[in-house]
Amino acid sequence: MKKKILGVNPWADIHTHTQASDGSFSPQDLVTHAKACGLFGLSITDHDTIAAYPEALAVAQKIDIKLGVGIEFSCVFEEHDVHLLGYDFDLKSQGIQELCLRHQKRRKNRNLMMLEKLRSEGIDISYDDIKGPGDSRGRPHIASVMVQKGYVTSIKEAFYRYLGEGKTCYVRGEGVTVSETIEIIHAAGGKAFIAHPHLLPSSFPIHLLLQEPFDGVECWYGTLSKKSAEPWVEIARQKQWLMSGGSDFHGSFKSDSRLGCKGVNEETFKQIFEMV
Repeated sequence: MKKKILGVNPWADIHTHTQASDGSFSPQDLVTHAKACGLFGLSITDHDTIAAYPEALAVAQKIDIKLGVGIEFSCVFEEHDVHLLGYDFDLKSQGIQELCLRHQKRRKNRNLMMLEKLRSEGIDISYDDIKGPGDSRGRPHIASVMVQKGYVTSIKEAFYRYLGEGKTCYVRGEGVTVSETIEIIHAAGGKAFIAHPHLLPSSFPIHLLLQEPFDGVECWYGTLSKKSAEPWVEIARQKQWLMSGGSDFHGSFKSDSRLGCKGVNEETFKQIFEMV
């Protein structure tokens, strides 16, 4: 008997990634895979880029699956890293496009600094080595090349030994503030959500972050238990925020999280993406 996703049907996974950022699936393959998994809807939330959407929208229309516009932005808040999910914004927004370009430059500079640190550890990888089909190269791509060249045995090992936060070759890079990011998303007609708050460290000033003008929070995330969502569901109810959920699917770059293992029902999907 086929197992239902969280016992809910229909279902939409609204936190996913493609080759445009740090996923292993092409936009077409991700949309097709979502349809094959029985999902009625999807949102592609690539890191700091909307490059997947021209291809993804055409495929979604062809195979009749709902596709809500999304993105995941890297931000800084009180000297901490935090991610924001932007939903239902205008893809033609100049503000969004300019912010994506800023992040592309930031990521390139950060990658170059991490590669320099890796070279000091005897790991010789060039910037050209990590270029790929997307415009948002990052640590998973560096880790993948490290595996290919035999410096580590897995992407997990690359992060554990070298690239994870606090490790010898990690570089934080210059960030964009939460406030500015929210302002740009709102100006583009979109909604701003706190991404995977469950993963924030205990030192993170969450009480201050919750004072920002968010529209929602990601309550149901990845492989985490249903119980882990309860504090964030309560916060969302108190603040009258929308609640989102998704797998944070990256394909082979994050194989422990299958597409559709978390998501939202049709009513919530319509609220977030303002669909009739």
